Amino acid sequence: MAGDVSFLDGVNRMFDRAAAVLDLEPGLTEQIKLGKGVYQVRFPVRVNGGIRVFTGWRAVHSEHRLPTKGGIRFAPFVDQDEVEALAALMTFKCAVANVPFGGAKGGLRVDPREHGDEEMDRITRRFARELIAKGFISPALNVPAPDMGTGAQEMAWIADTYREQFPNDINAIACVTGKPPTQGGVSGRVEATGRGVQFALREFFRHSTDVSEAGLDGDLAGKRIVVQGLGNVGFHAARGMSEEDGARIVAIIERDGALIDDKGLPVDAVAEHLARHGGLEGFPGARFVADGRSVLEADCDILIPAALERQITQENAGRICAPLIAEAANGPVTWDADRILKQRGRVMIPDVFLNAGGVIVSYFEWIKNISHIRFGRIDRRFDETRGEAMLSALEMNGDRSVPDALRSRIVRGADELDLIRSGLDDTMRLAYQAIREIRQRYDEVDDLRTAAYVLAIEKIAGTYREMGL
Repeated sequence: MAGDVSFLDGVNRMFDRAAAVLDLEPGLTEQIKLGKGVYQVRFPVRVNGGIRVFTGWRAVHSEHRLPTKGGIRFAPFVDQDEVEALAALMTFKCAVANVPFGGAKGGLRVDPREHGDEEMDRITRRFARELIAKGFISPALNVPAPDMGTGAQEMAWIADTYREQFPNDINAIACVTGKPPTQGGVSGRVEATGRGVQFALREFFRHSTDVSEAGLDGDLAGKRIVVQGLGNVGFHAARGMSEEDGARIVAIIERDGALIDDKGLPVDAVAEHLARHGGLEGFPGARFVADGRSVLEADCDILIPAALERQITQENAGRICAPLIAEAANGPVTWDADRILKQRGRVMIPDVFLNAGGVIVSYFEWIKNISHIRFGRIDRRFDETRGEAMLSALEMNGDRSVPDALRSRIVRGADELDLIRSGLDDTMRLAYQAIREIRQRYDEVDDLRTAAYVLAIEKIAGTYREMGL
């Protein structure tokens, strides 16, 4: 990656490219671009028979909307540049998806694989107490969520820690999202980002001019897809598109290498093998390639980098074959690689839109928590009764019975998962349509990434102006 600018510099340059399209006051542009602040903390925890000092960060990029929103990642390579870049992306992502949050992000330099559950409980709670003490966890001000290395269990520990410190806060459970459903979470949160990728790609293929620009045709059916990263995002995106849309997952890339099968890989079976053996090697019926990163260059229709940032750089961008690159991870394409890929006519669906599914469903969870009622509780039975009445009227007038399979679909009231998926699908569709509208409005905007940033900047600037800035 020699020569590639840093993650944060890359985000800022993408911002500058989009801001140049708009006629904003320089001070307002600076306010939108620059982060509000970063809190760094060091704290000791007794682990592995000794005392170890951990370093963590919580960055707040923008408070134009409150609370600010952004995950907490646990990884041994986390640093301040990464956390600040991710916080900025969260600001723009929320604006693109029309989610009324500001942007934030957190990170703790720790390898969860080195610690058992008991130690991770202590580490997580201690980090949470440090952030809570400074106001960086609060249902009204700053709401974390899962990210790399964290999940529902860590969010439950953080929520419990917050409740211990603020037992009288009626909205305490809303201090984090991504919790287990039994602890105030929502159905469908685990799959949300991957489902969002699937829904976004479906919407892309509904627009024939966009599909033609990528040198493709038709819909997702039969498309050859390479997925890097079979974690939460990559797994749900790959499984949904292969099982529901007829796409072929021809390669899966993981830490130890890649599997290739042009007939299509069984995603569930690969995920089970990965969980059992810790890697892809040895999976039957597919070709294993030890140099997984080289498979990013494989011949396919759609490349979905769903792992780490900075995977496509100026070093390998010239060899990427996929005509369509869907950024399911944050920042998988560097600034320098972005320019190379654009020159080569590759179409990129940007991270600032494509992986917004997590924060969209986090918004639904936060709404559920502060409203203190689960989705569907009030109207589900009413919808069922109304459906029965409609069917009875049809059968009386038509003198025919509705088949049982159709009857159950019409009568069934939506439950929480139905509503979450519907809301996610609708939000991703509308966001993509808004990005396309920006491309059509501005002659200078000729790619989806710049259009997404212009859309975000316009919305944030409008909020600041309405506030009187």
